Amino acid sequence: MMNSITMENFRCFRERQTVRLAPLTLLVGENSTGKTSFLALVRALWDMAYELRVPDFKEAPFDLGSFDEIAHHRGARGSRADSVLAGFTLKAGNPEDRSPTEFLFSLANKVSTTVPDFRRISHGKVWIEEGLPPARKYDLTVGTQRGRWHLRDPEDGPRMQRGGEIQPPGWPWYATVPRRDDSELTRFEEVDGSVPINEKDISRIIGLVASASRGTLAGNGRPFAAAPVRSKPHRTYDRTHAILDPEGDYVPTHLADVRSRGLNEWSVLKKQLQDFGRLTGLFDEFDVKQPFGSQSGPFQIRVRKSGGNLKGPWRNFVDVGYGVSQALPVLVELLEPDAQTTLLLQQPEVHLHPMAQAALGTLFCQVAGTGIPRRQLIVETHSDHLINRVRMDVRDEVTDLRPDEVMVLYFERNGLEVKIHQVTFDELGNVDAPASYGKFFMEETHRTLWPLRRKEED
Repeated sequence: MMNSITMENFRCFRERQTVRLAPLTLLVGENSTGKTSFLALVRALWDMAYELRVPDFKEAPFDLGSFDEIAHHRGARGSRADSVLAGFTLKAGNPEDRSPTEFLFSLANKVSTTVPDFRRISHGKVWIEEGLPPARKYDLTVGTQRGRWHLRDPEDGPRMQRGGEIQPPGWPWYATVPRRDDSELTRFEEVDGSVPINEKDISRIIGLVASASRGTLAGNGRPFAAAPVRSKPHRTYDRTHAILDPEGDYVPTHLADVRSRGLNEWSVLKKQLQDFGRLTGLFDEFDVKQPFGSQSGPFQIRVRKSGGNLKGPWRNFVDVGYGVSQALPVLVELLEPDAQTTLLLQQPEVHLHPMAQAALGTLFCQVAGTGIPRRQLIVETHSDHLINRVRMDVRDEVTDLRPDEVMVLYFERNGLEVKIHQVTFDELGNVDAPASYGKFFMEETHRTLWPLRRKEED
């Protein structure tokens, strides 16, 4: 999983900032402080590193616009940044190796399209740097602890294809470099008085290429981004192809498919959904009903509430309030064992009662704290109920999630720029945060209690 993000001149983030990511990272702050932009950047970085394509900052559920909207602008004429710097780090797969693998990209403007024109990958003292077309001439430099070397006449460099794909495929984009044979060694010239490159240097560079292209983050699939407003419920659903989408339109068909595939898989998912429903008071039982008999025909989603020993009637999904339908896509993504390892969630608490918002915090701790492979959740939220539940569950050891596995990124505006503060919890649930964090809520609480204090004094 990604364990840090670096950015500079990206939208409202002018100065270079590097912030740590954790298995559970919560993004908090006022509206229009760059939280959604941050989520879009996470997915774009994965695309550049592993799909080898131009990042699409307009792909749903994000729409950040063209390069003119991506690059930081200070308001005056001519003050827009010429390039954007962004990157991420990965923890080493070997626990004994403490050096992270680092990816760094420069993004430039090419006919209003945001394209990568430089990238660097490094691990320890081994690194590769590439200048990339079409924004600049292709260039390749490599280095180890012994020195640095530049590739002569890289006439076989990559080409940008229509649609943003890079050819030839593979890492690096220049697919034939490096090789171990003598002819390849002679193509590298020494830089800054370095010693000649040798086969051990080439082997270290090849090892870096292999670990980057076949790393755990690549194998776990592209991060899945959920929209802040999910699809509306329907009284009856028709079977369609269950293709992932940010609004969760695929979820009803996916549930019907799971129910028809096998009793065990459906029983596990159904129990998990019902456990959350009872915890939040949303529902006690959950079911997918085929009212017309055919396994491939239309179906309905139903829920039921209970009161003591009495069971209420089954009610159609569309009749039980908007909050249930808005929560369901988030729940399915969190509980699905084959889902993407990295989830980017925008305001999952939308339309939920405070008790249900808090319960989401517990579920986040459960999902991020257990499971193989480990899930990484990056969540934009405005819910203090959710954040406080995470803080208390970590303090009380309700799940396996430790304090150092939770990070709260607080986005604070200062004029036209935004500073990201890294807020952490300790074992007692105490918050290490700047004074402005939570200031509004403290002032509101003080204002609420003030009439009571004045009355006691009188």
